[in-house]
Amino acid sequence: MSEKSGPLAGLKVIEFSGIGPGPHVAMLLADLGADVVRIDRPGSGVSNPVVERARHRAEVDLKSDEGKAFCLDAAVKADVLIEGFRPGVMERLGLGPDELLALNPRLVYARMTGWGQDGPLAHAAGHDINYIAITGALAAVGKAGETATPPQNLVGDFGGGSMYCAFGIMAALYERSQSGTGQVVDAAIVDGATSLMSFFFGVRDKPFLSTERGKGMLGGAAHFYRCFECADGKEVSVGAIEPQFYAELLAKSGAPAELAQAQMNPANWDEYAEQLAALFKTRPQAEWVELLEGSDACFAPVLTLDEAREHPHMKARGAYVEHDGAWHTAPAPRFSRTPGSVRSSRNDGAEIVAGWSKD
Repeated sequence: MSEKSGPLAGLKVIEFSGIGPGPHVAMLLADLGADVVRIDRPGSGVSNPVVERARHRAEVDLKSDEGKAFCLDAAVKADVLIEGFRPGVMERLGLGPDELLALNPRLVYARMTGWGQDGPLAHAAGHDINYIAITGALAAVGKAGETATPPQNLVGDFGGGSMYCAFGIMAALYERSQSGTGQVVDAAIVDGATSLMSFFFGVRDKPFLSTERGKGMLGGAAHFYRCFECADGKEVSVGAIEPQFYAELLAKSGAPAELAQAQMNPANWDEYAEQLAALFKTRPQAEWVELLEGSDACFAPVLTLDEAREHPHMKARGAYVEHDGAWHTAPAPRFSRTPGSVRSSRNDGAEIVAGWSKD
């Protein structure tokens, strides 16, 4: 396997350094073989060696004539540009989409922001928690009677942000293969997070799937779809929705027989949850794993990051890769003929751009 393996080998990408979802977009492309030249501010260094892997780095003063000239040269040769500044910043630098698409009509110009390129909040500061707050996603996470619980920055920055940006880039590249022309991808976290809520918009007539905290089946209200504490303080998860899986959970765990009645009646959920909570407290996590894991009880232990790396299933799939003395998450998704790979970053961005040819 060559170092630059993957289905995106040969794709030329410029990434303007930033935080949050932008670097994750570039990592996804780089893992699958793209040549990603990351444009860093002078002296900025590496802030996240996992997310910033597989880059060709170049320190560039964007306000200098030399820096602008380098960026223009790179943009003329590139297939994709990724930037995550507030709206208007790239335009003020003379590197906006109008200027660069005029020089390179085939360029896919991806703009990764929280609020989007327009709208009343477009120029306001914000972070993941704020973006998912106005979409209905944050309100759905947490316990009844308590304030909403931020789900790390998985739903906004990555679920609604970088994944939709990467998807948009791929869609624009596909369209370019038909039209020969690039375009701007406006990837806003508020748009992506709203799209993630599509399922719940479609089931608003089903109370058991409510997004109201403490009431929805998928939000932890149901006794068969939540986490429980074990005798050793560790936790397990159950998700036995279907009747046959629920029956297996009850049978294998030795749950009280009455729990087999009226599983889907929300009126029973709190009482049944108390009984299951008492049951799971009788054994440590390891014993529940031995008893339930691998069955149709829809069960898994709740693991920390370090524990996840040692889980037999994750190890068997090679979900984590040791590279340069550190552990990395493996490239995803997987490909049968052109697998991606974890690669080191290098400070050779200028040389890479110099070697690119114009399409």
